[in-house]
Amino acid sequence: MERAGFVYTTYPSVVEAEKAGNALVGARLAACVNILPGMISVYRWQGAVERAEEAVMIIKTRASRAEAVRASVKATHPYDTPSIVVLPVESVDERYFAWILAETEPADAG
Repeated sequence: MERAGFVYTTYPSVVEAEKAGNALVGARLAACVNILPGMISVYRWQGAVERAEEAVMIIKTRASRAEAVRASVKATHPYDTPSIVVLPVESVDERYFAWILAETEPADAG
């Protein structure tokens, strides 16, 4: 049984996130992406505490396409080690889920 899935990632700018989001939706890997600008990240990287302004992207897809989404994000992401977290969705409105399924149906599925 198919389920919904979310993929969480961050980008260094809204422009880069929007470019990636357009590619994911265009390829039918995602029904929708939400881009939230203005996030501040504080993290340890290569032994130092760093601070960066980033944009969060939440990718809405079907669980069976989450791995393809992850691979696509990783292949084009500007970071050496991007945050890519696949989150299972426990419950989703049935009409919204039907829309996700319709929008992420592979083009060659007929």
